Amino acid sequence: MEPSSQPTATLPSSTLEHLQGVVERLTYHSEDSGYTVARLKVARERDLVTIVGTFATIQPGQTLQLTGMWRDHPQYGAQFQVMQYRETKPATLTGLEKYLGSGLIKGVGPVTAKRIVAHFGLDTLEIIETQIERLSEVPGIAQKRVRLIQAAWEAQKAIKQVMLFLQSHDVSTTYAVKIYKQYGQAAIEVVSRNPYQLATDIYGIGFVTADTIARSLGIAPDSEFRYRSGLLHVLALAAEEGHCFLPQRELVERAVKRLELAEHRPDPGQLLALTQQMAADQELILERGGDGWTGDCLCYAPSFFQSEQKLAERLHQLVQQPLSVDLPRVRRWIERFVAQTGLHLSEQQRQAVELAASQRILILTGGPGTGKTFTTRTIVALWKAMGKTVVLASPTGRAAQRLSEVTRQEAKTIHRLLEFDPKTMRFKRDQDNPIPAQAICIDETSMLDLFLANSLLKAIPLEAQLLLVGDIDQLPSVGPGAILHDFIASQQIPVVRLSQVFRQAQASAIVTNAHRINQGLFPRLESVSETPQSDCLWLSAPESHPGTQAIEDVMTHLMPQLGIDPVQAVQVLCPMTRGEVGTRQLNRVLQALLNPPHPTKAELVRSGVTLRVGDRVIQNVNDYDREVFNGDMGRIGKIDVEEQDVTVQFGDRWVVYDWADLNELGLAGAVTIHKSQGSEYPVVILPLYMQHYLMLSRNLLYTGLTRAKQLAILVGSQKAIGIAVKQVKDRQRYTLLSQRLERFCGLSAMS
Repeated sequence: MEPSSQPTATLPSSTLEHLQGVVERLTYHSEDSGYTVARLKVARERDLVTIVGTFATIQPGQTLQLTGMWRDHPQYGAQFQVMQYRETKPATLTGLEKYLGSGLIKGVGPVTAKRIVAHFGLDTLEIIETQIERLSEVPGIAQKRVRLIQAAWEAQKAIKQVMLFLQSHDVSTTYAVKIYKQYGQAAIEVVSRNPYQLATDIYGIGFVTADTIARSLGIAPDSEFRYRSGLLHVLALAAEEGHCFLPQRELVERAVKRLELAEHRPDPGQLLALTQQMAADQELILERGGDGWTGDCLCYAPSFFQSEQKLAERLHQLVQQPLSVDLPRVRRWIERFVAQTGLHLSEQQRQAVELAASQRILILTGGPGTGKTFTTRTIVALWKAMGKTVVLASPTGRAAQRLSEVTRQEAKTIHRLLEFDPKTMRFKRDQDNPIPAQAICIDETSMLDLFLANSLLKAIPLEAQLLLVGDIDQLPSVGPGAILHDFIASQQIPVVRLSQVFRQAQASAIVTNAHRINQGLFPRLESVSETPQSDCLWLSAPESHPGTQAIEDVMTHLMPQLGIDPVQAVQVLCPMTRGEVGTRQLNRVLQALLNPPHPTKAELVRSGVTLRVGDRVIQNVNDYDREVFNGDMGRIGKIDVEEQDVTVQFGDRWVVYDWADLNELGLAGAVTIHKSQGSEYPVVILPLYMQHYLMLSRNLLYTGLTRAKQLAILVGSQKAIGIAVKQVKDRQRYTLLSQRLERFCGLSAMS
């Protein structure tokens, strides 16, 4: 491999020294910044030397020529601060083995590296560089493996060039592999010509990173190219808040703040005019606002506008389809069903069952303990008795599994129901190839965002019936839109809201407290003890550090006393990711507590996070190729250093990730309440602190509490709980779905 160098700041020559040695091991390496602490073996030195600096790539076994200066760290002693470095070929057989076997090349691990070096000796790298086909001479390496190693070696050289290029422009090297996978040999050319393309093409690289590269490359801060990308970036940020569009004036105001630099403030008039030009170029959709918008234009990204329009149109088509049913016969069946099961249907539940039989679409909503599950099961049984082909689905795998258990019928995730095709990046099921069913039940409808709802409704046959089940009081979807809310607000779809809490459910403090929270009342909580009488407990730990310690104590002492496995049964749910009692910090604590390092457990570090065999992990983005989706949870089953991949078990499926794609995964001992939607856990620990103030709200607390099936433990500050109960943060999301539905139905009535 060609030597590489890292340009850095220049120091007065009198302070600089030179050092050469072999990297023995990495103490710390951040993929985000390249900051590294490593131990170096220097010839004729008995002890290893600590080196500190920023490295594009660094592996054990590398031979480095370093320029820098010595510093005395008050805690760690003498360290060599690296200002420049140059990689040279390893000069010893041991160095070669470490270098090749460190995971640098996919397909070459320590064992294979040892065999290659034993065969070719100090000529190993020269052979790989110029006569790589000779690797087939090494026992155990077939031609197929040679080709894989050759491809990996060439890719590694190209990736290193990309890393050095990015770092020369003060950009993190984390995404270098992804950039290379996306653009191949053209990576540097694409980045140089149009760095903003990265934000469009590559998950994890946003406008900020692209803008950093652009400014380093000398692109002017007031360039139209930057402004166009910035406006689209602001719309994307608004979508993360749940909005489907922004009013034109608000878009411009947000863009001015986002695009402002120390030496430059954008002209709002120029941005306003640019939105008009982008609309002419079909980069934006401008729609004149209706009532409440005082004549302002509404700015949509085209895909959002088309999805909202088509969703409203399709729902209207479904609602308008005529349906005839023999209601007396349905009522007789209900009487027989109640008699056979010995279970009682309330008037609300009976109404829901009859409407599900007689309407094209029905929305069934209600809080915990109101009988949504039993009502759903009854409706499914009725549909089957009517001879209908029934399919069931939910947005997440866990929710689908639960729906399957309560209905005693197979349930799928919506993505699997719609049969995503990775080759075309589209769902196979649509209006031309609808779902083969006459009755369709979708659970956890509050989780549906604009795009998934649009894809789903397109695939519903016009002659089918649809039951949408969800809790309107839960948090809205993570993605854009307020689908369940807008469907109900449009008043174009029959809705049954179950409100009666059944006697059996009233015995659960989780259920009764959920309803108290919904009513704005402080929950009734029992203090944690070794023999709790309630399924909803309170552990006072007003300060965040004692709160972390309290969660550790619950895991190590209370859970075993109650016969609960903290590894399998307990889930920590947090309002936020940041802070001492946010998911990031708690995941470090829980990993050390529940899955500590062990010689038999492989591990690796990515973006400053250690991933270890046995860790619970969560998928952070929809990955259609692997068929794993945002919020899916699994466990790491295998880390293969030689093949450079990680295998994760999601339920009964095993999914393999390349190291370059590991930013899709995060530790999941603690997850945000938003990420927990659609899931249930035997035990939930819910930390609530004043540092979470910005996120505290009634529906957040309600959603977190109702994720617990057997036991909920609230930890933290009573003041934080009180604020959460009082704050109703149902901030209006910018969406016109409800109005579009009303408009379609109004036009239909006029015709």
